[in-house]
Parts: sequence; C-alpha cells; structure tokens
Amino acid sequence: MRSPWIEIAVNAISDKKGHNTLIIDVGDVLGISDNFVITSGSNSRQVRSLVEEIEAQITNKFGPKPIRIEGNNDYLWVLMDYGDFVVHVFHTDERDHYKLEKLWADMPTETV
Repeated sequence: MRSPWIEIAVNAISDKKGHNTLIIDVGDVLGISDNFVITSGSNSRQVRSLVEEIEAQITNKFGPKPIRIEGNNDYLWVLMDYGDFVVHVFHTDERDHYKLEKLWADMPTETV
C-alpha cells in the first residue's frame, strides 16, 4: 500500500518543476522501504528547493519528518528517508551517472 505522503511529495516536486519523476514499488524486494520516489533538478539550487518544498509540504499537512536526510551538503543527490518511502532528489548529471532507476527496472514503476 502506498503512503498517502507520496502524493504530497509528488505535488511538491511538481510545484518546484522537478522532472523525470518516478515512483518505484520496491516493497517486495526491499525490506526497509515500500517505495522510492526519484526526481531531478537542473542544478543544485533547484535540488535544494525541491528538498525544502517536499519537507515543508509534508510537514505542513502534519506528516512525518524525514528519519534522516543525506546529501544536503552539496545538493547533487539528496536522500530523504521517510521510513516506508524514500525520496531521491538528483542533480540531472548525478542521476545520469548513477542510473538508480535501472537497478530497479524490474519493479513496478509509475511515471508522474
């Protein structure tokens, strides 16, 4: 079952013009999370804006705070761990380099 907070995160991403956004269902193969949300920003300033907006919109709706946020020192790849879902916000060049979604290519994926 998908967390209702994912839709809030996706709305925040849309508001800040994130692109190539995917929701990947990893729950059947990964015991620590049910879904990954992956999105991109064109530069580190946009990545930072996306991260801040995702956290703000979820928190403003009385949602959970991230368990942890990693990568917010350079804003090239920021991981926001919410427990049952994880948001990966990439700088476009970093996403092209790591190709995280290819690791999960066999999992159900929704483009939003």
